[in-house]
Amino acid sequence: MKRLRVAYERFTSCSGCQLTLLNCEGELARLSATCEFVSFSMASSRADDGGPLDLALVEGSISRPEELGRLLELRRRAGLLAAVGACALSGGVNVLDDRDRSLACTRVYGDGARQMNTFPPQPLKHFVKVDLEIAGCPPEEEEYLTALGALARGGVADLPPYAVCMECRWRENLCLLIEKKLPCLGPVTRAGCRAKCPSFGVVCEGCRGLTAEANLEEGFRLLLESGLSEREVRALIGRFAGRILENHWS
Repeated sequence: MKRLRVAYERFTSCSGCQLTLLNCEGELARLSATCEFVSFSMASSRADDGGPLDLALVEGSISRPEELGRLLELRRRAGLLAAVGACALSGGVNVLDDRDRSLACTRVYGDGARQMNTFPPQPLKHFVKVDLEIAGCPPEEEEYLTALGALARGGVADLPPYAVCMECRWRENLCLLIEKKLPCLGPVTRAGCRAKCPSFGVVCEGCRGLTAEANLEEGFRLLLESGLSEREVRALIGRFAGRILENHWS
């Protein structure tokens, strides 16, 4: 099996998605035999040789011109480009602060913010074609490895298209939304985490993003019945859904 030439790039994010891959310690030897990482800042100081790539793994949202330039370069070089994690897929929590960018930067960096050139964080798909989405904040280790293994064999990972609710029922959990009236986002959130949070009695926060066929109107109604206000429901769903909701309920 030919080793994939892979570049792993991080843009505006916390590096949690890179760290999750490195935490697959028992599989790193096989991963190394499958993938040749020509750049991976958290794992190696190797300089990118600039050659063609089989795959670009990209974590983070785009919020600076230099990030956009690098993303476009990766897209030109890579046969496949995968968006990794909530920030790359939807903008993640980076898009929550929609106030004036200069004000936000000044509050964090002080006078040094004057030299910063930034724009509102956006997901990768706003700029380039994305071939594969590895969801989560951060992604599940098993899903990560499944996706890379499938690509190495010339296929495409069969990632679940259904909602977290399906996995929750398979585990025979009590429904937190219907039966306990808690604000759980399982009905509109893409599966793949095996309903990890609801299985511990913790509501789904929607970190894996919306399912392709999410019934937002029904989800909205059920969340109102849990006792939240309309404003709180919008904030809850919008936390990991990015600016998708702006158009949906405008």
